[in-house]
Amino acid sequence: MSCKSTKVAPSVDFDHSCSDSVEYLTLNFGPFETVHRWRRLPPCDEFVGARRSKHTVVAYRDAIYVFGGDNGAFTTGTPPAPRYHHSAVVYGSSMFVFGGYTGDIYSNSNLKNKNDLFEYKFATGQWTEWKVEGSLPVARSAHGATVYSDKLWIFAGYDGNARLNDMWTINLQDREHACWERPQSGEIPPSCCNFPVAVCRDKMFVFSGQSGAKITNNLFQFEFKGHMWTRIPTEHLLRGSPPPPQRRYGHTMVAFDRQLYVFGGAADNTLPNELHCYDVDSQSWEVIHPSMDTSLMPSWINVFKQSPCTISFTSLPPQMPSGRLFHAAAVIQDAMYIFGGTVDNNVRSGEMYRFQFSCYPKCTLHEDYGKLWENRQFCDVEFILGEREERVLGHIAIVTARCQWLRKKILQAWDRQRQESDEGAAGGPRDIPASNRPMLEVSIREAEAQPFEVLMQFLYTDKIQYPRRGHVQDVLLIMDVYKLALSFQLSRLEQLCVQYIEASVDLQNVLSVCENANKLQLDQLKEHCLNFVVKESHFNQVIMTKEFERLSTPLIVEIVRRKQQPPLRLYSDQPVDIGTSLVQDMKAYLEGGGLEFCDIVLLLDGQPRPAHKAILAARSSYFEAMFRSFMPVDGQVNISIGEMVPSKQAFESMLRYIYYGDVNMPPEDSLYLFAAPYYYGFSNNRLQAYCKQNLEMNVTVENVLQILEAADKTQALDMKKHCLHIIVHQFIKVSKLPNLRSLSQLLLLDIIESLATHISDKQCAEMGSDI
Repeated sequence: MSCKSTKVAPSVDFDHSCSDSVEYLTLNFGPFETVHRWRRLPPCDEFVGARRSKHTVVAYRDAIYVFGGDNGAFTTGTPPAPRYHHSAVVYGSSMFVFGGYTGDIYSNSNLKNKNDLFEYKFATGQWTEWKVEGSLPVARSAHGATVYSDKLWIFAGYDGNARLNDMWTINLQDREHACWERPQSGEIPPSCCNFPVAVCRDKMFVFSGQSGAKITNNLFQFEFKGHMWTRIPTEHLLRGSPPPPQRRYGHTMVAFDRQLYVFGGAADNTLPNELHCYDVDSQSWEVIHPSMDTSLMPSWINVFKQSPCTISFTSLPPQMPSGRLFHAAAVIQDAMYIFGGTVDNNVRSGEMYRFQFSCYPKCTLHEDYGKLWENRQFCDVEFILGEREERVLGHIAIVTARCQWLRKKILQAWDRQRQESDEGAAGGPRDIPASNRPMLEVSIREAEAQPFEVLMQFLYTDKIQYPRRGHVQDVLLIMDVYKLALSFQLSRLEQLCVQYIEASVDLQNVLSVCENANKLQLDQLKEHCLNFVVKESHFNQVIMTKEFERLSTPLIVEIVRRKQQPPLRLYSDQPVDIGTSLVQDMKAYLEGGGLEFCDIVLLLDGQPRPAHKAILAARSSYFEAMFRSFMPVDGQVNISIGEMVPSKQAFESMLRYIYYGDVNMPPEDSLYLFAAPYYYGFSNNRLQAYCKQNLEMNVTVENVLQILEAADKTQALDMKKHCLHIIVHQFIKVSKLPNLRSLSQLLLLDIIESLATHISDKQCAEMGSDI
């Protein structure tokens, strides 16, 4: 799919356009590569395609450059000595190779680590060894390296005796070639080797690797400016959500857009071949399911350059790579290339694979609802909390969609409000016109303001803020939230709180957390704390603290008894109820669950469609500006996209996108909604990107007439021309479609004119001779 920025968004009456950073996409017609598709590329007969592992590949322009490995080496000029487990990066128009194992790499003898640095100039093919001034990093192999801010950053590795976790930089711009060891702070990864690094959003990421007994599947990020490491938490990933990949080594990780892609490696004596994706924005993992498309490789992917040879490819069916380790990966444009590696039975591979990324803008559903909560615009309910009667504003639509307990409270408050205003007890909440409804007050005596606000944040975003390390009050606050989640029957929030609290318990706060859990009768958390205290490595340290002396006598007795006679652990195979997500709840709300709470009516060709003002305003700057500036007195809004009125089916597709971010729709709906992100001012052009891909790849003989009608109605001339082209070249099949008879006279004339244009004089003569 090609995404080009060619023109600005169409002009509209409101200031409701997308962000200035959003590209306006245009349609391009084929051929295209299917997203998430693997292809096995033909082997190269030249030496450069030799089987190997522990090598490096880098991408420069449209070429992949392979260096080193344990079954191949460069043989011309004055290159570095043959080596493996080195690093290679691209800076400017050069490749830089640092360190690695050298010696007799074929027999694995006389090997030693190096700390030399070589530059390879792509334009001339010349190698130069750099003489770096200052103290050098200790010789190493199996390290990580990347380029940022004109510097080569080198992290960790193996020095021949021990694993490392130091950080060094070499200036690649200043000819003084200064080399420095960099201080590090924060949660520094353990000493490790055979791990990948990748740079995304001005941060360097490290995932897993060989760390001896300390090997984990943790993901760490490094802030270049502050030299600060942070372990990316996984406590927000609920049971049932896609977990991080298994711990592993010898894998690859590349960055594309806002995502990190992890492939291969050795994971606990297995060689998995799943492709894992980490979204830096949402901090979530997923396994990418490859496209099942089995069509042959299109002719436009016909050349792949490999220095020093050029390889011409022929068509091959797609095929996923098998599991492997010590392979190498690089990104060219919107695809990842994987070369070589060690596969089953310690066999070196010479295979090259290509994976097509997807490049859709991120889903902003949670962010948009989160901003609605932060800004508190269009609030229509006020919760009165606790004995102090503190007040918290909210939106009926979001709250009633997410929490059945609060929904009942709101309905009860509505009944009281009607009775107080002499409206009578009959009827539902919509008896009072939306524009005349006063702010609804809902009293909740069992909730205090601070934990209730955290709960509300969850309702809007499906997230809660992770407790700060070492801050006991943060953990105690989440315990209060957990208590509310139990009372309000929010299973998903319950699980989040439990995971956050259990991950936050440490030697400094365990007694405070245990005492609070005992007070709040949170038995599951109390059990976790007791088991933590009586661990062999924890017990002596905990009982020697001042906090232990201040514990209540019954709790001390319980800890001592637990230490003397630990209870039998009971394992349950019952699935954990993780509740429903924001997306699931908003889907159910749109499909009828929120009908009685509708406060706005959308008119499509005069046909009413009840909706919810707060949801529309959260997701569309068009509706936000309208409701803020001049709310229609009758609570009705006419729907159009510019001067075009979408079909009912397309309009429902747009509502699904607004309410819960759904982008699945037939191609004819995509044509109606192609300009909707600009007219309605959505946060980005995610919807348009999906519409674009849907139109470019899914116009078929079966749906071409429906799309032709939509293109004619929306004045999408490029799509109309594309449809006519398909109809002409597949006319025998199209002529048998029942929809052909229902086309307008003008469209039938367009088809006849296109047929006449494409039929040659010879074909006309042949047709005439048959008459």
